[in-house]
Amino acid sequence: MGLLTFKGGIHPDDGKRFSKDQAIRPVMPKGDMVYPLSQHIGSPAIPVVKKGDHVLKGQMIADAGGFVSAPVYASVSGTVKGLEQRFNPAGSRTECIVIENDGAYEEVTYEPVKPLAEQSGDEILDRIAKAGIVGMGGAGFPTRVKLSPKEPEKIDYIIANCAECEPYITADYRRMLENTEELLSGMRVVLSLFPNAKGYFAVEDNKKDCAEKLRAAIAGEPRMEVKLLMTKYPQGAERQLIYAVTKRAINSAMLPADAGCIVDNAETLIGIHTAVVEGKPLMERVVTVSGDAVAAPGNFKVLLGTSHQELIEAAGGFTAEPEKLISGGPMMGFAMVTADAPVTKTSSSILAFKEDVVAKNPETACINCGRCVEVCPSRIIPSRLADYALRHDEDSFVAMNGLECVECGSCSYVCPAKRQLKQAIGSMRKTALANRKKK
Repeated sequence: MGLLTFKGGIHPDDGKRFSKDQAIRPVMPKGDMVYPLSQHIGSPAIPVVKKGDHVLKGQMIADAGGFVSAPVYASVSGTVKGLEQRFNPAGSRTECIVIENDGAYEEVTYEPVKPLAEQSGDEILDRIAKAGIVGMGGAGFPTRVKLSPKEPEKIDYIIANCAECEPYITADYRRMLENTEELLSGMRVVLSLFPNAKGYFAVEDNKKDCAEKLRAAIAGEPRMEVKLLMTKYPQGAERQLIYAVTKRAINSAMLPADAGCIVDNAETLIGIHTAVVEGKPLMERVVTVSGDAVAAPGNFKVLLGTSHQELIEAAGGFTAEPEKLISGGPMMGFAMVTADAPVTKTSSSILAFKEDVVAKNPETACINCGRCVEVCPSRIIPSRLADYALRHDEDSFVAMNGLECVECGSCSYVCPAKRQLKQAIGSMRKTALANRKKK
């Protein structure tokens, strides 16, 4: 049987060789800890501590600001220095709680947790919400909301997004190998909420060792199965993943639940396990540090709030001053203005490159070659949509299905004219979606 996939997509150099064989190593922070109030989609968290307060590891420092929101917890013990404007990984200044780490790591006493079989669905969802679990693949959507569809009985598939299709990032790869049981436990928790659903671990075929380990681990688990995907970008994008695994299609007006699916990233499922089975809030994650400017690329277990600069130091520093720093992957990540930004719930990696290849390749005129159309996983016409975006022609942009773009960047990658198609389309798409909400 052929490998599961979708139409379109690209095959960039995956760069995973730099860090894939490096086991996860813990990094203990040295400096102040910085916690942005917005580490998720939705309303910012609301501070519940003030300057001068002494806090413990595992203590809530900001509560959810609404249903679509998530609380934030201290990952160290120490003293609150105040609420300050700091850079986040995406390069924006945002409100952050700053804590002076006392190095003692005094921890709160957690409430005892009942066995999963004795917890009700509402109890499970409440634990996930209170633990601050969000989509940790990059989207940051509050997980409790995702796991509360209007018609839970119609959910057929829980898909663990283990594709990790972005080049260079290997954090989920190491999680699958080193934290297999925690990953399976997270899937068991979610399956307990949806008795009619089956759990699929969707793994690209460049991670056959992960697929084999998962298959061995789920022996005797009739509701779980491993699905092997073709290695192709953007195989891990939600719409493309759902189609590859189930052959069900969704568009921008639909949610995965409308197709009977719920998709959670591997790191998110491990966070669910920690919250529901261990009774602890979200305080850490695994981050890849890689790129040709990094001395010793690797994968690091990091306490949230730690500076990216300390991660770089843990990876041996730079071999040369990088021209480009990226938070996340090179295709959908953000250019960083400074490494002095905290690791957040959605920080999957920091990449450092000696050359800024994009800046050294100026745009030229479109030659109407159609390559962007061939690779587009949404089956739209990026070159035309970018023209509409640059002319601020929102009506034509929407009429030509511009809202269906998943902003994967495949079009920009293959464009011989080096046009910044994704950036133009993404900017107009955000404007159009904002105007749609106003209406």
